[in-house]
Amino acid sequence: MNGAETLADTLLASGVTVCFANPGTSEMHFVSALDARPEMRCILCLFEGGVTGAADGYFRMSGQVAATLLHLAPGFANGIANLHNARKAGSGVMNVMGDHASYHLRHETPLKGDTEAMSRTVSHWTRKTADAGSVAQDGAAAVRAARSANGQIATLILPADAAWGEAAEAVVAAAPPVLPRPTAAQVAAAAEALKVPGAVLFLDGPVLRPEHAIWAARVQKATGCRLMTQYFAARIPRGEGALRLQRLSYRIDDAMADLKGVPELVLLGATRPAGFFAYPGKPSLSEDPSSRVTELCTPEMDGVWTLQALAAELGAAALEVTDADLQPHMRSSLPAGPITPAAIGQSVAALMPAGTVVVDEAITASAPLAAATEKARAHDWLNVTGGAIGFGLPVAVGAAVACPDRRVLALQADGSAMYTLQSFWTMAREELDVTVVILANRGYQILRLEMLNLGLPPAGGNARRMVDVAGPELDWVALAKGHGVEAIRVTDMDAFNAALEAGLGRKGPYLIEAVL
Repeated sequence: MNGAETLADTLLASGVTVCFANPGTSEMHFVSALDARPEMRCILCLFEGGVTGAADGYFRMSGQVAATLLHLAPGFANGIANLHNARKAGSGVMNVMGDHASYHLRHETPLKGDTEAMSRTVSHWTRKTADAGSVAQDGAAAVRAARSANGQIATLILPADAAWGEAAEAVVAAAPPVLPRPTAAQVAAAAEALKVPGAVLFLDGPVLRPEHAIWAARVQKATGCRLMTQYFAARIPRGEGALRLQRLSYRIDDAMADLKGVPELVLLGATRPAGFFAYPGKPSLSEDPSSRVTELCTPEMDGVWTLQALAAELGAAALEVTDADLQPHMRSSLPAGPITPAAIGQSVAALMPAGTVVVDEAITASAPLAAATEKARAHDWLNVTGGAIGFGLPVAVGAAVACPDRRVLALQADGSAMYTLQSFWTMAREELDVTVVILANRGYQILRLEMLNLGLPPAGGNARRMVDVAGPELDWVALAKGHGVEAIRVTDMDAFNAALEAGLGRKGPYLIEAVL
């Protein structure tokens, strides 16, 4: 048995059964080891950013760690943007990055790079395996690290000679460390803070998952506090039966208005809300300067336990939560007329089935889409947590792999879709039930808005050439079909409604180019 085989066996023995991959020569022994183990589902993505984004989406919807397989430092570099998003989402990802054989590194070969430095830009845990005998133990440690602190990025660097050298046997990953918890006194102080009229309980992380919603609803019912979360929270259950949860606005001025006059702001699983960027003359933090902020539970702590302890402290652990305390379902009619983001949102609200996983990378269209679907049938909403675009299509792949019994709907801006459109091919090859809506506004419209937010003049000639995606226009139907995905282009809402209904009702992937 060689080192690569012990790593494959270690992953399977530790419960890691999916590997998103884009390998090269230095990873061929590991590829061969996976080939001999059909119980590992191996999914090829044609770009490394697709690999890492898929692993992120897989964790968000399954809570399970997937492996990635990436080729040396340049291949890992191609995947960094979506590992950045995964890190901000609190997703657990276990990367296997190949490297040259240890004795080959003294030569200045074309693909030689600083693998450890590359990994540390986004990884919580990095280790370069010293020899074949260490591979299994290091692999188990990487899985454990990826599962720690509610989800981390762990990267194992596997030199080629460690992969092909003789090794002993697999190792099962140990359980992750027990999550830290706040003290009883801290929970009691937070409970008192939430009793203050106008208080806000700011939630993020695992506590937002549907199975934990009842605890937050009990706290809200016992105190009358507002429940809020980050605009770019990783996964937000929405629609019928979900928490009445307010997302903090994206723009710093609007976010400050959301939190204006809040006397007590209690953070549970969340970081302190701050503006996406700095703007001249505006503060970085969104909170009211007069607010008292209680950081009860950081994202790395046991948020679920903390939320339950908070409910118990308030005497609300057994409090009955009825439908009236949760989000209702309001039927939406099908809109007609020209295509707008709000009209698309209304159509989605009317047609998407219960249990849909919505992946939102609509950028400037996100707010009207979210508003229109707030009271739709029950669904999950996945956001671009780290702001690195090219997230939507790969995360849709991972979500569909994690939830084969649910429809995935990717609401996708055209400019950012170009970063990872190779994901269409993976959707087609794996026959994933993903419906993609391209909102074709022919530009990076968010940059036009940010110029105004920064107090700069509207885009002129040179600026327009840097923010417009036109001349030539992108042909999304041709791009999708070239990757094996059926597609249609629509220019009015009647055609969009028909296309969306057809796309959501069919097996396999489907793309709708909606021209705005």
